Amino acid sequence: MNDKKGKLYIIATPIGNMEDITLRAINVLNSIDILACEDTRRTQKIFTNHKLAKPERILLYHEYNEKKAYLKVLDLLKENKTIALLSDAGTPGISDPGYRIISSARDKGYDVEVIPGPNAVITALISSGLPCSSFTFKGFAPKKKGQRKKFLEIEKELPHTLIVFESPYRIASFIQDAYEVLGNRLAAICIELTKKFERIYRGYLEDLAENIKEKKEKGEITVVISGYNKKFIK
Repeated sequence: MNDKKGKLYIIATPIGNMEDITLRAINVLNSIDILACEDTRRTQKIFTNHKLAKPERILLYHEYNEKKAYLKVLDLLKENKTIALLSDAGTPGISDPGYRIISSARDKGYDVEVIPGPNAVITALISSGLPCSSFTFKGFAPKKKGQRKKFLEIEKELPHTLIVFESPYRIASFIQDAYEVLGNRLAAICIELTKKFERIYRGYLEDLAENIKEKKEKGEITVVISGYNKKFIK
């Protein structure tokens, strides 16, 4: 009699440095039946670097196919398969696909186990030197200027440290808008965290806005801005 039951693992993977993966994550990845991931090429680097055993099947699971892919994952759980969900970097569900399958698997009674690890939000927050006791993470800011300013306006009088992901193509515009809406607050622009060319620019928004527009940044960016606190506002 086979007592094996379907189980979904949500596994955090490195956001840059390949050594930032837990022993628990490695052990689980070596034992799963099915791997669901955003990009097989990026995930393959993890498997190659850590000499992990190839699972019996690999599924693509990303924002463009999530509505169909999560149904397939549920079918495989019904077949008592053990499945690991990985995003390209960091923790699935944090500005990456994951919420739909996690919610559905739990609703249907399947075991869901989260393997914690690297996270750009927490890494940026700690690196910024800004207050960590209370913070708000709001994912990516809107692309359009008007919507972006409304997005920032909501935070204007809140005391929490604000954390946002931003594109290198819009970072200069975002910092300028943040300065205009929030005032001259202390902030940090964290670029390519944990990677070889990690850069963190820390200062007041007015100065950061002036400096960042002169740079042509590349890579993943996390912005941390102090909340409404006179101690951190000029």
